[in-house]
Amino acid sequence: MLSVDIDDYILPSERRILRVRGHWALLVKDIAESALAMILLIVLDTYLPDSAVIDTLAWYGGLVVCVRLSILVADWWIERIVITDKRVMMSNGIITHRVAMMPLRKVTDLSFRQSVLGRTMGYGTMIVESAGQIQGLNRIDYMPKPDEIYEALTEMIFGDKKQTRSHWLPKPRR
Repeated sequence: MLSVDIDDYILPSERRILRVRGHWALLVKDIAESALAMILLIVLDTYLPDSAVIDTLAWYGGLVVCVRLSILVADWWIERIVITDKRVMMSNGIITHRVAMMPLRKVTDLSFRQSVLGRTMGYGTMIVESAGQIQGLNRIDYMPKPDEIYEALTEMIFGDKKQTRSHWLPKPRR
């Protein structure tokens, strides 16, 4: 069986600092779309004349909606963002597995944005820039606790260790 664990890509010389999954708010739109599609299928099945064809199409339509949502949730579940002492990595994808990374030594600018909803729910967008080039990993949407992760990254790139509150983040398990 093929492994999709991002820890397989960490080198023996690296130390994992942080490992997180994208915020669950990423799924809100997909869940709402699926709920609306199911409601539409139920309404159509209820108000259209009884027919084996309509019942079958409604059943298969519901199955497609459920399978689609299951795939989206599984994709969110396996997506990981990892920060090591040498780089930032993000892996995602069920069928086609993708890993993007940026070495910390190449980072020239780091910022995060949080909307009002993002501040309320605890997510934001992290923007990692390097020397005028667009890297494989330059924007991470729905990053959980972006202020703490921003401080951890800033500490790793530019500052002294354990001078900010980011050192209070839970210690990674190996």
